[in-house]
Amino acid sequence: MATTVSEDKKTNYEKLFASCIIKAAKYPEIDALVAKIVENKTRYQSVGNPLNIPWYIIAIIHCMEGSLRFDRHLHNGDPLTNRTVQVPAGRPKVGKPPFTWEVSANDALIYDKLNTWNDWSISGILYRLELFNGLGYYKQGINSPYLWSYSNHYTKGKYVQDGKYDPNAVSKQCGAAVLLRRMMEQHLITLPNPHIVERILLQGNKTSYFSGTATAEATELQKLLNSAGSVLRVDGKAGERTSTEYFKYSKTYLKGDPRRV
Repeated sequence: MATTVSEDKKTNYEKLFASCIIKAAKYPEIDALVAKIVENKTRYQSVGNPLNIPWYIIAIIHCMEGSLRFDRHLHNGDPLTNRTVQVPAGRPKVGKPPFTWEVSANDALIYDKLNTWNDWSISGILYRLELFNGLGYYKQGINSPYLWSYSNHYTKGKYVQDGKYDPNAVSKQCGAAVLLRRMMEQHLITLPNPHIVERILLQGNKTSYFSGTATAEATELQKLLNSAGSVLRVDGKAGERTSTEYFKYSKTYLKGDPRRV
């Protein structure tokens, strides 16, 4: 298993996350999921903290694999009354059923080696979330619905069962990246993304303050800022909000901003 995210995947994840637009009609459903996640934050922390895994990663996996039910294995959503039957089968190997959710979750996270993963940047998170489900969608040439369902980055195509891909099937489950994005929008989490700061500063040097005309430079800067945790409308017009977000990283405003000294 890879211990780092390759540069091509890292760049792709960052660009997709920066330009991710959640479908407006899905906000009520997504917000209900997020509210339920927050209600159980302490349970996720109780499992994640000893393993150095952020609580929201466990919560998102729980949503994807177990529909946020605490009577299901985190591995794959099988009932806790027995060992898992679906892949990975026979988990946990130690102990006797029925299992508590915490015991099963601990086993699932260690089995998937998330306890040895250290890159909790946006790209590192998205890579590991996608890996938890499998990288089969790369072969199909589409963005994984496991990450991007309910956003502008996914339309159709889905594995309806192990090894069986249906190009016309549509996921009816909110994607993991979309959940992550919405939690950021609600300021419930702040995601570190240190490798993108240098690109923000470089792009900011090419971008001038709002002039009424959209530019490619401003569009790229807005996408980069969103990758780092900002929530900006990507319209290519570097106005006051874009300049304010840029200030967080550069300690100066964009060229042409009256606030710039």
